[in-house]
Amino acid sequence: MNPVTPKSPDAESRSRYLGVDPGLNRTGYAVFERGRTGPILLEGGVVRSTRGLTVAARVLEIGQGIREVVEQYRPAVMAIEQVFSTGQFPKSALLMAHARGAILYAAAEAQIEIVHYTPRQIKRLLTGSGKASKDQVQRAVQNELHLREVLEPNDVADAAAVALCHYYSSRVLQ
Repeated sequence: MNPVTPKSPDAESRSRYLGVDPGLNRTGYAVFERGRTGPILLEGGVVRSTRGLTVAARVLEIGQGIREVVEQYRPAVMAIEQVFSTGQFPKSALLMAHARGAILYAAAEAQIEIVHYTPRQIKRLLTGSGKASKDQVQRAVQNELHLREVLEPNDVADAAAVALCHYYSSRVLQ
């Protein structure tokens, strides 16, 4: 089997990137483009899976939903939150890992570069503190994007936070 090498994006998609907040019930996504004055939010939404279906069927729904977003917006990069686990809720991490696998598959299949950020990295970059609350992160996203209100649902705000983390991290590297 050959390893996947990201293909060269066309001029339109070179400045586009996708932020993803993985979850088995709801996966948030946010598509950004680099603008002359900063990041521009093109689309934000949620891919939902159907409760009551098998885990395999739900993972398929998440993967197909992300594939549709990738096909529509053709981002050059996908930034995704890494799985984290607390001793209190190990099952949550396992369920998120299932969704994350489907998301990674959809991106790899489309030959999109994938970058991973920990929740602590995202919080630190956007708020200055790796221990920031969810509300602080949502307010930071609102301020960065000059929005009147916080992005809803919180899955979209979290995906936008991942995308903004990549926006600022990759700007430093350029």
